[in-house]
Amino acid sequence: MALDDLGVDYIEGGWPGSNPKDSEFFKEIKRYGLSYSKIVAFGSTKRKDIHIDNDPSIQAIIKADVDVAVLFGKAWTLHVNEILGITKEANLDIIYESINYLKSHGIKVLFDAEHFYQGFKEDPEYALDVVRTAERAGASVIILADTTGSSTPMEVYNITMKIVEDVSNSVIGLHMHNDIGCAVANTLVGVVAGARHVQGTINGIGERTGNADLIQVLPTLAFKMGFKVLKSIDSFKKLKDVSLLVYKIIGIEPNPYQPYVGAYAFAHKAGIHVDAILKNPKAYEHID
Repeated sequence: MALDDLGVDYIEGGWPGSNPKDSEFFKEIKRYGLSYSKIVAFGSTKRKDIHIDNDPSIQAIIKADVDVAVLFGKAWTLHVNEILGITKEANLDIIYESINYLKSHGIKVLFDAEHFYQGFKEDPEYALDVVRTAERAGASVIILADTTGSSTPMEVYNITMKIVEDVSNSVIGLHMHNDIGCAVANTLVGVVAGARHVQGTINGIGERTGNADLIQVLPTLAFKMGFKVLKSIDSFKKLKDVSLLVYKIIGIEPNPYQPYVGAYAFAHKAGIHVDAILKNPKAYEHID
């Protein structure tokens, strides 16, 4: 409810069918009557060795009774060859069939190109083939994922710009991990390069070292880069409360150094700083 009140467009509720809690979530959330956000089910493209009508992940998404799904598929030849153990052409067929199947059931598909930046750096033509296949299958958004969190901002900018130029029918999105500390920076430069769909988590909580922190990304997009995000500008008054709520729910102490909302974000100790902000806060504070 807090995220709906904040005004995020999509709330990814989990992977139905992967465990009882995630499946129960999609039944329970219908009781809440969200007014703004769309609930999204997450899942993988179909398995290589099963007919799509019997694929548990695909069918669980349909049973979740959602309007939108995030479907991930492989974009790195290493994963195609060594993890899935199939040909590159077979992987493209799986991606196309999975997206097309969900669309035929009235579900809007956001395709998550897993390990996209790693894949592009190793085999750019195949990574592009994955994106083109998803677009041809009817994905509304194609999300470029830096799944190992190892890409630098310049790499993300250059690669994202090439994809935006190549794609005309789908919105390009971003999914950044923080393994080298660049998830927020990579998200922002990806937007500069032309991406218009941003994924992240509150407080950056996620696998390993985390994901792009929406608490940092959203106000930077709005106040520093001039983009319209969230329901309205008044939503930002609730940002700190949402951040603290998530810390409380998961049992982690809030980060006092967190930009925008941390307890120390606008605290001043050095005498020269204090003297200056008493005269004019702009001297050392980047935002009111």
